[in-house]
Amino acid sequence: MSTLLTRIGRRRALRGAGAVAVALGLLLWWLLPLGEQPPSGTITFSTGTRAGVYHEYGERLRAELAKDMPDLKVELRTSNGSQQNVQRVATGEADFTIAAADAVETYELDGRPGADRLRGVARLYDDYVQLVVPPDSDIRSVADLRGKRVAIGLPDSGVRLIATRVLKAAGIDPEKDITPRQDGIDTGPGLLGTDLDAFFWSGGLPTRGLTEIAETSTFRFVPIEGKLVAKVHGQGGATHYYRATNMPESAYKTIQNGSTVATMAVSNLLVTRTDLDPRLTEWLTRTVLDSRDGIGAHVHSAQLVDVRTAIYTDPLPLHEGARRFYRSAKP
Repeated sequence: MSTLLTRIGRRRALRGAGAVAVALGLLLWWLLPLGEQPPSGTITFSTGTRAGVYHEYGERLRAELAKDMPDLKVELRTSNGSQQNVQRVATGEADFTIAAADAVETYELDGRPGADRLRGVARLYDDYVQLVVPPDSDIRSVADLRGKRVAIGLPDSGVRLIATRVLKAAGIDPEKDITPRQDGIDTGPGLLGTDLDAFFWSGGLPTRGLTEIAETSTFRFVPIEGKLVAKVHGQGGATHYYRATNMPESAYKTIQNGSTVATMAVSNLLVTRTDLDPRLTEWLTRTVLDSRDGIGAHVHSAQLVDVRTAIYTDPLPLHEGARRFYRSAKP
């Protein structure tokens, strides 16, 4: 009898172990779509300046990709911003990047190399144009920048593209009517009030380069009114991607003191190229959407990434790998 009971116990143990194995297999199947091994290799991600949102998002995304695809090496390359990012991906210098929609379409309208190879992965979040001056400045509108020392962004940056258009809409020649400076978010805040009278920035809210300076000093935002945005639209081209909006009072609480700021915004896109592996791009798209809350805990703008809006990557068609993900995803 004891021998029989021992055999029954062993059978039950084996069945139990088998059930555990099945459960683990199902879990693995759920974690690894279609039972596939995660993609591997090396990709290059072009980000932005170190004090900007693009680079911070890139760092956080790389950490999330390492969890889902541990054998994928992600190399981050800083850049001057959107215009350089688009050029890098289009010409094969980088594989993925973030760029504002206006910069993407401008690259295409100018017939730049590789423009037809650009593809969208996801619409991410909006950049807000931020015109910053010292708190005691006499600059109250864009028109007041005439004769001032103004940072209009780094060459090949999205900021430069936007600042130039906003200045022209206000009747200011960026080369003659101001003293243009090439400072970006890395250096502009530290020069404000000494070597700079104002600087333009376009980025997600809040931007680390501004929140850090707000901890030790103060500044003020100059509004970009809806009437001026309408004049920007009148320039044609990619300007239709700009929308008049208000910077919420919660963006920089100690600076805004409960007030919104009239400005304009433009959407950011995660961009790649037609020749990137569809399976890799599908996995990367999944990580971008699944890591929204994790990244958003550190990069506030990332909280706005949503599968229902991510699919709208105009002016770019979706990459085939991203399309596969959205077809399988449930909002």
